[in-house]
Amino acid sequence: MGVRVRFAPSPTGPLHIGGVRTALYNYLFAKKLGGTMVLRIEDTDSTRYVPGAEEYIFEALRWSGIAVDEGVEQGGPHVPYRQSERREIYLRYALQLVESGHAYYAFDTPEELEAARAGAGETFSYNHAVRERLATSLRLAPEEVRQRIDRGDQWVIRFKMPANETIEMHDLIRGDVRVNSSTLDDKVLYKSADRLPTYHLANIVDDHLMEITHVIRGEEWLPSLPLHYMLYRAFGWSETQPLFAHLPLILKPVGQGKLSKRDGDKMGFPVFPLEWRSAEGEVSRGYREDGYLPEAFVNMLALLGWNPGTEQEIFSMEQLVEAFSLERVGKSGARFDPEKARWFNAQYLHTMDNDVLGTLLQPVALSHGFECPAELASRIAALVKERATFVGELWGLCSFLFVAPESYDEKSVARFWREESPARIADLREVLTTVQPFTASALEQAITGWIEQGGYNMGQIMNPLRLTIIGTSRGPSLYDICDILGRDETLRRIDRALSLLP
Repeated sequence: MGVRVRFAPSPTGPLHIGGVRTALYNYLFAKKLGGTMVLRIEDTDSTRYVPGAEEYIFEALRWSGIAVDEGVEQGGPHVPYRQSERREIYLRYALQLVESGHAYYAFDTPEELEAARAGAGETFSYNHAVRERLATSLRLAPEEVRQRIDRGDQWVIRFKMPANETIEMHDLIRGDVRVNSSTLDDKVLYKSADRLPTYHLANIVDDHLMEITHVIRGEEWLPSLPLHYMLYRAFGWSETQPLFAHLPLILKPVGQGKLSKRDGDKMGFPVFPLEWRSAEGEVSRGYREDGYLPEAFVNMLALLGWNPGTEQEIFSMEQLVEAFSLERVGKSGARFDPEKARWFNAQYLHTMDNDVLGTLLQPVALSHGFECPAELASRIAALVKERATFVGELWGLCSFLFVAPESYDEKSVARFWREESPARIADLREVLTTVQPFTASALEQAITGWIEQGGYNMGQIMNPLRLTIIGTSRGPSLYDICDILGRDETLRRIDRALSLLP
């Protein structure tokens, strides 16, 4: 059997970028080894279910380019892939553990549990030391257990964690781990109240039935690993249990601790892949809506916790698949750098195909009331993209190509517009009327030749000329600007500036 991994998020809200990174690492690992990626929705906690969250997960993965092989939308040999639709499966396996002596019924009411906690103080743990003194099937007679179930008493099934046993485990990132079982409590596996399992039982059963070979998940699940090892042993599945890898946290940009939405709100960057609107109307920013390219977003995430062992920073998805390995995933948390995220986006924008970027510019121009044919959009994209970090910035960098300046930058006028400037620009205007063809290369040859012939330096002429055409002294190549504007518009702008500037 080949490699099979799973990404198993809960639909309890928007998918954090840490979750997207977990999905990405699963995807890269599977594709590197020719394996299969499964998307399973773990919605057993009905009290925390958030409408729209499941669809958000699907769309976030699609936007990120993380292709799923089996799942709720794709189907597959292990349907259904939504845990709420598999509840009868879990009950069967929970009862199997009770019958084999690895689990037991507990009938404790909330009041009884509160009294037990009060009696034990802060050290209370539902474990081997107390379970046979409480209302459990370990103490009650079988007939009483059946009577309580039949009359509708609420119950849970708890795992019977053995006492004082060393549990030996292995993590592909963190190495060998040992835990004494006496430090662990008897976790709830199944609840009669909602007829649903807890995470621990459901994910073990599903990973086994779906033939998962590797579980790659966040380090917050590392404390659950001993229980999961013991569950595999209790079911008799130790020989086929998956290998585990627990990923490091994504940390705050400053200080310690896990990156949170509050950090993003405070420092002005998103922590979700897509924009999220809560039922209360609160809007959380998304990388997509903030103008990040999905390729840049994925590249940035891949390097948060993994390094290729080289100086290379820019990777396509195909290159990431080829280079990725769990051996190069670090144990320590990876600090998130919002400026580095912007840098990645700028790199991808600068190298984007001009025709593709032009198609993104066209609706931006149209939103400002200007139609921009594909060929023109491509030329403009090539002219200004090196100055942009986001697609949304393109309009501010190229609007002068659509709208002639209404005024002229005061600082540029004070610095570059001299007493002799009107006469020189007027003379140069006459030169421009004769340039054939009116292209960037022909304009550069004609203007530089005229400047050399007149004995001027470039700044004396080019800065005032730029000022007349775009209203400021900064911008991309003036020859390219004039080429795009055309002769008539270029001369029109010069004439207007000569009539307005002193």
